[in-house]
Amino acid sequence: MVGAFTARQSFLEYDLTLGMTTMEGKGFYYPIDTAISQDGRIYTVSRSPTTAGRGVRVTVLNAESEYFGTFAAFGEGEGQLIWPSGVAVDGGGRVHLSDIHLHNVSCFDPSGAFLYRWGARGAGPGELDTPSSLAFDGEDNLYVSDTYNNRIQKLTPGGEFILGFGSRGDGPGELSLPWGVTAAPDGDVYVADWGNDRIQRYSGDGEFRGSYGAPGRGDGQFHRPSSVAVDRQGYVYVADWGNERVQVLDPEGGFVIKLRGQATHSEWAANFLRVNVEEAEARGRADLEPDLEFPDDDPHEESSHIEKLFWSPASVVLDAAGRVYVTETSRHRIQVYKRGA
Repeated sequence: MVGAFTARQSFLEYDLTLGMTTMEGKGFYYPIDTAISQDGRIYTVSRSPTTAGRGVRVTVLNAESEYFGTFAAFGEGEGQLIWPSGVAVDGGGRVHLSDIHLHNVSCFDPSGAFLYRWGARGAGPGELDTPSSLAFDGEDNLYVSDTYNNRIQKLTPGGEFILGFGSRGDGPGELSLPWGVTAAPDGDVYVADWGNDRIQRYSGDGEFRGSYGAPGRGDGQFHRPSSVAVDRQGYVYVADWGNERVQVLDPEGGFVIKLRGQATHSEWAANFLRVNVEEAEARGRADLEPDLEFPDDDPHEESSHIEKLFWSPASVVLDAAGRVYVTETSRHRIQVYKRGA
């Protein structure tokens, strides 16, 4: 396993960091998920650490750090959110957002204008209980990770029920608090089975195809995985949230590489520090990589003390060029990686 890891070190290479911490406007505040449209626009949804409200919004940018504004706000009215969780863009560029407090899904046009919303709390077909993640397949079917119902639902973009699969348990195809969901290019559906510390794979019709991983901190093991993405070659990218890292598996589920984070200043942060000279000077004096001994090699302690590392990597998504975007909730940024050799 060590030899395999060494041989694949260049599979992913750090590219850049996007975003910065702001409660309003240009930046993120506890970002939880990101989606990328076909034209390259990045939609990152922020939520407050509590349901207090300040900071809730969608920030729109691109990989060149161009800023296009924000939309949505805190509240229960149309176009408002209480505790957003998942974001997905359909084939027409419409942006869909799930809310785990309101148990519904809202839809906005590409510019951020509110279009409609649907959903109600319950356990029946088309009803939702804590819809944590959204994903569209190539035919614009919407998959919803219906977390507290321990199932995945397949619906139309307008919320009409097509089918559901999964039930509470730890057996093959069963789920425990599923979180991230994605539709792979081949049409299969992958689920971050949060409570069972594994990734599960299904057909687009809900037929169980297999699972990857087991509980733990080792290579190919997971602790509370929160998000999953799959590229056109079948490689599987997992936000291993509880281990503060991202792991990549090959199409058969074998371990390829793990990342702990390599963040540098984003363009937005660099501009902020050029203007705020005193803060830049204080930062220049700080030790951002302290040489500390951490109890039991606790990844949470490492991540909270060393700035470049992932801290709460909640979401992993891919763009059309195959770049990997890792959204970090506790550091209010996105780290971007590109395929290497």
